[in-house]
Amino acid sequence: MTFTLPLMENNITAADRAAVIAFLTGDPVLTQSAQVRAFEQEWSQWLGVRHSVFVNSGASANFITMAALRHLHGPGEVIVPTLTWVSDISSVLAAGHTPVFMDVDPRTLAMDPRQVRAALHKNTRAVFLTHCQGFDGLDDGLLAELHQRGIPLIEDVCESHGATHHGRKLGTFGLAANFSFYFAHHMSTIEGGMVCTDDGHFYQACRMLRSHGMVREADSPAFRKKWEDASPDLNPKFIFAWPTGNFRSTEINAVIGRSQLKRLDENNRRRTENFKLYLSLLDPKLYWTDFLVDGSVNYAFPLVMNQPDAALRDRLMAVMDQNGIEHRRGNAGGGNQLRQPYLAGIAPPKADIPRLFPVVDHIHFYGFYIGNYPTLEEARIRKLCGMLNSVRP
Repeated sequence: MTFTLPLMENNITAADRAAVIAFLTGDPVLTQSAQVRAFEQEWSQWLGVRHSVFVNSGASANFITMAALRHLHGPGEVIVPTLTWVSDISSVLAAGHTPVFMDVDPRTLAMDPRQVRAALHKNTRAVFLTHCQGFDGLDDGLLAELHQRGIPLIEDVCESHGATHHGRKLGTFGLAANFSFYFAHHMSTIEGGMVCTDDGHFYQACRMLRSHGMVREADSPAFRKKWEDASPDLNPKFIFAWPTGNFRSTEINAVIGRSQLKRLDENNRRRTENFKLYLSLLDPKLYWTDFLVDGSVNYAFPLVMNQPDAALRDRLMAVMDQNGIEHRRGNAGGGNQLRQPYLAGIAPPKADIPRLFPVVDHIHFYGFYIGNYPTLEEARIRKLCGMLNSVRP
């Protein structure tokens, strides 16, 4: 189907393709090498962190981060949102942690900080917070309490590149942060992701977990020596410290990332202008418009109905389908993760979910997201909002 307003228009530009062509001239190394290292350094500088580890997807970044948390800090409970991507929760399960689910704040779509603070206890290993669709999900009170208790914050910034909290970029507040460079996000390496941290030990662990758990992947001689001394019967080049897989990316992906990073700030400025236009045009009697926009950089627009009206929802979907407006019902990740089959036996009974998690469950049935990208013109946004406002109860 051809959409008049897709979720994303092709964001691999002529400049990106030219960068790849120039790189391929001659006889370059294509597996992880100098371009990956350069992209990691440039990304770290842009974000404002000491270390970054480039991987093959944002999901891989999640899995590596949760594994590193377990290996360095031990297993425990990890507080997670109910509105997020599947890999945030499945990575917690895969690492042997226990997920503790939170409802979301309707103004940010992130975990409700009041619920999170109430859920903290001695077995809380980390809070894994998703900055959903470009919003700032941080709360000063929660940050202060996590610091006081010594509980790590892990930030999922896969959908929020460049968003800020009090002027400081998201992804710089916790022990680690994850980013995705998937096609529809703020910038793309086709497939790709990044783990970012200021913690040297966490960084070395992520380097190893990216590449089969091999000790030689750590770039700290002291970190490698600990494992080598403990395994004198093994070839130092082939010591596998932890069970994991191959999450590496390639030089070509890194070349595209370096090219895209140059225009990320300008593209984010355009997305922010678009988002404010959406909010100014949509009818607040029909849709949520009271979002916390300070510091946000939204790669998509969350369209959430005010009232739980199934008939109105179906008419809205019909209008979007008939007019070529690509959309995703349930908002991020297919909606309320507690309703997904992979959490059968772990999530509460479905009959209890609307009572326990009312905000995310409303979004699940009556929320959508639609496109917001740098090449989206004002005229198309105005026309779209006119269509959306025409759907009346």
